[in-house]
Amino acid sequence: MTSPFDPSPVPPPECPAHADTSEFGPGGLRRIYGPAHEKDPMGLYEKLRAEHGPVAPVLINGDVPAWLVLGHSENLHMTRTPSLYSRDSRRWRLLQEGTVGMNNPLAPIFAYQPICVFADGAEHERQRGAVTDSISRIDHRGVRRFINRFSNRLVNDFCEAGRADLVSSFAEHLPMMVMCQILGMPEEYDERLVQAARDMIKGTETAIASNEYVMAALIRLVARRRAEPEEDFTTWMVEHPAALGDDEIAQHLRLVLIAAYETTANLIANVLRMVLTDPRFRAQLSGGHMTLPEAVEQTLWDEPPFTNILGRWAAGDSELGGQKIKAGDALIVGIAPANVDPVVRPDPTASMQGNRAHLAFSGGPHECPGQDIGRAIADTGIDALLMRLPDIQLAVEEHELRWRSTLMARHLIELPVTFAPRPPQEVAGPTTPERQGAPRRDWEVGSASRNGAQPLPDRTDSAREPAADRPGPVPQAPDAPPPVVTVPAQRRGSAPVRMWRQLVTWWRGY
Repeated sequence: MTSPFDPSPVPPPECPAHADTSEFGPGGLRRIYGPAHEKDPMGLYEKLRAEHGPVAPVLINGDVPAWLVLGHSENLHMTRTPSLYSRDSRRWRLLQEGTVGMNNPLAPIFAYQPICVFADGAEHERQRGAVTDSISRIDHRGVRRFINRFSNRLVNDFCEAGRADLVSSFAEHLPMMVMCQILGMPEEYDERLVQAARDMIKGTETAIASNEYVMAALIRLVARRRAEPEEDFTTWMVEHPAALGDDEIAQHLRLVLIAAYETTANLIANVLRMVLTDPRFRAQLSGGHMTLPEAVEQTLWDEPPFTNILGRWAAGDSELGGQKIKAGDALIVGIAPANVDPVVRPDPTASMQGNRAHLAFSGGPHECPGQDIGRAIADTGIDALLMRLPDIQLAVEEHELRWRSTLMARHLIELPVTFAPRPPQEVAGPTTPERQGAPRRDWEVGSASRNGAQPLPDRTDSAREPAADRPGPVPQAPDAPPPVVTVPAQRRGSAPVRMWRQLVTWWRGY
């Protein structure tokens, strides 16, 4: 069988490899980058599954050979066995030999950094402990209030126009707004940071420069928090007993920021697309048989935010999925192909409601520790959007939607929608809790950063705030019933209001 590490001669003329040179590379191996992958990544994965089984030899950017793990159980075994499949990229034989260099567009992904995702054993536990302990200090209820506030601010920017692109105007911005607030760097949020975050994992020619731009912002943040602690995620990392160095902290902040941002931006766009176009979603949501969080979970099965993760290197010779893996080989966690593995999901169209066995957040000791924050941003943000624009509908035919696929992700380029124009609303937001003598463990956002930067306004002294930014709900009569909301208009007509009333009840439960 063809191996990515023992390439066979160029295939003969009758071989299908000659039918589409963009799909095949040296040794007749299929590329999981370029035009063929961009056009139909899932179709390509199924070809690989049919040809090689649950583990397939492939070529990644620069025609670099690697193993793509397609099977669900094989991925679980790999991610749960760090003694065999390490996260330390310095084990990569091609990197040691100089075949792969730091000029490769995927370098920001595989270049070793002093962070938990490249560590195993005790070092991994030390570094990841700082991350998970800091995440545990975030008040999720408070974060949901900020998500709701930021979502409504974004909707205010386009609600009067009657049309919008929900990717560039909503999905790409909401996660960055929330994560900048959580990390303690709201003054750094802008369009350039958003685009740099998207670019750095695409494997483009500008990915390395984008990575440097993001890191520069995070290094400045760490320096500020060393000098002037605040009640935010960065300060908790700085003060953690693990005693991480400044470079370690900055690299972990990049990990948290980019992982949360990219996954959540894709997740929001994918859920919105399915809500607006998928008959299964329409039927279940309209009939009240699925809540919005359940719709998010179904999307994590069908359209995971990350399709693949380059990030395992064989610590020794082994066998996986019938393939002989050699020490120093690179392996890719195949999230999207594993989610449709026929062994665990014979009918890919079947509802997976209530089932969280997907690999959208990887698995094993390196499973994403902040996945619940991502879920909260997605379901809270989408809920706020649909409550504001209940008649929203797709502005183009579904087949006109365009996608961009990279090794790691597949995301919508645009999601154009139309709706009845509406005036902006006052943005309701939480008040800032008063500081106590001892450091608080609950999430709070101060009225201004200590270094003079101007974060998003959020003060207890509401009398000094403009009316448009003053926290609090829109005034209603004391005994007024809840506002009547409608299901957003969808591709095949309107639907009952029952589901959205249930969502209102669900939301108020928080």
